[in-house]
Amino acid sequence: MKKGKRYIEAAKAVTRGNLYDRDEAISLVKKTAVAKFDETVEIHIRTGCDGRHADQQIRGAVVLPHGTGKTVRVLVFAKNAKADEALAAGADFVGAEELIPRIQNEGWLDFDVVVATPDMMGVVGRLGRILGPKGLMPNPKAGTVTMDVTKAINDIKAGKIEYRLDKTNIIHCPIGKASFTEEQLTDNFQTLMDAIIKARPAAVKGAYLKSVTIATTMGPGVKLNPVKLLQA
Repeated sequence: MKKGKRYIEAAKAVTRGNLYDRDEAISLVKKTAVAKFDETVEIHIRTGCDGRHADQQIRGAVVLPHGTGKTVRVLVFAKNAKADEALAAGADFVGAEELIPRIQNEGWLDFDVVVATPDMMGVVGRLGRILGPKGLMPNPKAGTVTMDVTKAINDIKAGKIEYRLDKTNIIHCPIGKASFTEEQLTDNFQTLMDAIIKARPAAVKGAYLKSVTIATTMGPGVKLNPVKLLQA
């Protein structure tokens, strides 16, 4: 893929092969965000896990202290009093069985996170083939299958993000926007890293963090020193 002039200029600031300290990397990422929109800052962590084994899976959620900078649309599957509670808590969409054909047949996916009460998981399970590949399936580990829909919605709106291994054993997460201050990005970065380091499966042998890279949507990747991150 051909890189644009802005990317090429921005990439000159990053020394290839260099492993940066956290603060230096965050400063560089802000400097290399040159797009005309407020780019998302993302972290990509290549782990030493083998996600094919259940005892080496990583999945969880954490509330970033400064949020992600993105307005998150929440869909809640709930009935009766819990549906009313979800609406009162600020859910963008609330419903039950009647939402199934809308998602299945009309391809409606105008939401970013799905929350469900446990009694609704039989209904939501019918959408597994659609929601699963998009990472939208509610999960107890991520706090999105719960009776406490108010807390779930509040956490998500406050900046709760889910982290999980993809098929290549990499974790991809947003940690804010390029417009955030270095302090805000640092707080968010450290909160996420602390959670991921704590979530290390006991079955993982050898290096847990193989590489850690942060980058903006359109900017070059900045590699961090994973050994120092584990010592922080």
